Amino acid sequence: MSEIVIRHAVVEDAAALHRIVSQPETYTDTLQLPHPSLQLVQERLQKLQPGMQRLVACVDGQVVGDLYLEVNGRARRRHTATFGLCVDYHYRGRGVASALMQEMVSLCDSWLSVERIELTVFADNDTAVRLYQRFGFETEGVARRYAVRNGKQVDALYMARLRAA
Repeated sequence: MSEIVIRHAVVEDAAALHRIVSQPETYTDTLQLPHPSLQLVQERLQKLQPGMQRLVACVDGQVVGDLYLEVNGRARRRHTATFGLCVDYHYRGRGVASALMQEMVSLCDSWLSVERIELTVFADNDTAVRLYQRFGFETEGVARRYAVRNGKQVDALYMARLRAA
């Protein structure tokens, strides 16, 4: 596979990101609903909230992955961040998610003064859980019947990574 390039997302990436989040394999593993609108994707790219970073992974100039990072703006939680990640189904297992994670962790550790990165992941998403564990995330709790997926309530894990002292 060609080199994976990580860069900041731009509005022109909306169609590619819409294609990724429209894949059943993507929305099944996230809290997104099926059939997202292109307009919603465009609006999210146009109106980044303060403290938010949006990265994309590209292979041969094509957007194949997305990561948003949100640093908490509340005074007593400014040392924390949360993120969401998705990869085009056809590029899974090729290092795209790892490249996005590496860049996100580097941003948090070296540039954003983030001490704690938090996430929620479906408990049965073994591939994602293993990825997060490789980057130092540990399970801190289980949320029973956290969300509905395909008509059934499923559990989620609360995970976090604390920056080494």
